[in-house]
This record gives sequence, C-alpha cells and structure tokens, in this order.
Amino acid sequence: MANHEHTEHTGAMKAYIIGFFLSIILTIIPLFLVLNHMMSKTPLTVSILIAAVLQFAIQLFFFMHIREGDKPRYNAMALILGLVFAVTLVFGSIWIMEFNSVVQ
Repeated sequence: MANHEHTEHTGAMKAYIIGFFLSIILTIIPLFLVLNHMMSKTPLTVSILIAAVLQFAIQLFFFMHIREGDKPRYNAMALILGLVFAVTLVFGSIWIMEFNSVVQ
C-alpha cells in the first residue's frame, strides 16, 4: 500500500511541476511581446487573450483537477455555465457602456 501512495504522490507532483512550468511560459510570452514591442495593438491583444485562455485551461486541469472526482462531467458543465454567465456579464457591461457613451 505504501508503494501505491508513493506512486500517486509522484504522479501528482509531476503534474504540478508541468502545470507550473506551462503557466510560467504562458506568462513570459505575453510579457516578452509587450516589453519588446513586437506587435501592433490588435495582434498583441489577441495573443495576450489566447495566452490567458490557455493559462486558464492549464490551471483548471493541472491545479483544480477538473478532470478528476466522482463526476467530472458535472464539474465541466458547472464550469461552462459559470463561463457563460461571466462572458455574458462582461460583454453585456461593455455593450451597455459603449451604448451610453455614444448616446451622450
């Protein structure tokens, strides 16, 4: 039994290390692009958003263990519902603010 626990612990530690390094890389890439002025505003914004979404996915899979648990499908469905709410709130707020700035 001790060997099985050691193997599980080593596997979890490996996942944490991989997730950590991927997160660091996805933080350094946008920082490098911004500090070196390598792109214009729109492509830079898109690349930062892509890196942010990838980092979000890495955080979910490597640190939040979204794939694991009794019912990972329900975890994913709850996450998707939360994302729909968040995206609707953000884009709805931006739309309302844009509309109000045009009217005045």
